[in-house]
Amino acid sequence: MTLMEAIEARHSVRAYTDRPIPPEIRAELDRCAQACSREGRLHITVRYDDPDGFDSRLAHYGSFRNVRNYIVLAGEKNADFNLRCGYYGEKLVLQAQQLGLNTCWAALTFSKKNVRALLSPGESLCMVIALGYGETQGKPHKGKTYDQVAEGEGAPDWFRAGVEAALLAPTAVNQQKFRFAYADGRATLRARGLGTCLRTDLGIVLYHFEAVSGRRPDVL
Repeated sequence: MTLMEAIEARHSVRAYTDRPIPPEIRAELDRCAQACSREGRLHITVRYDDPDGFDSRLAHYGSFRNVRNYIVLAGEKNADFNLRCGYYGEKLVLQAQQLGLNTCWAALTFSKKNVRALLSPGESLCMVIALGYGETQGKPHKGKTYDQVAEGEGAPDWFRAGVEAALLAPTAVNQQKFRFAYADGRATLRARGLGTCLRTDLGIVLYHFEAVSGRRPDVL
């Protein structure tokens, strides 16, 4: 599966089977998590066979079921912490998709008490990503169009391809509160309006755009 195929195939999945993640796939995920931690100056860990992370009333309220594996995005908090967590978390999400797994970002609907107990002193928790073999492959949701999130006369093909990939990125409650612009050979990305998890969403969207276009927009 190519990266673009993974982007197109990935949908949020909240209910999982009991099928264990085999050792060779765990090794690949762990290598990716370690590389992302180094590059992103984060502490990203993958928890296996641990149902405590989603053992909470909020998780059940959020329709999560049988989540036994999950990714913890944490690290030292600074100005771009949430952006980096979104960027590198989504890189790991797409790696998981390429390995045949399903995922779902979770900002609130997990056990914060149990997950925070896993952190080192001084670390902040950003989000958690449910992981495993889904009962289904999820389904796409109606989203915005290119013209609703992008502007710029004479935008080149790489910019358009990047925006189209960004439109397939997961965002909190599918809010897609981001805007791309193209001018004088440069692309920019910024949040629009108010909403939850906007900087993390920008990081997720940024990874989609950059991975497909080969260009990194300036984040405003």
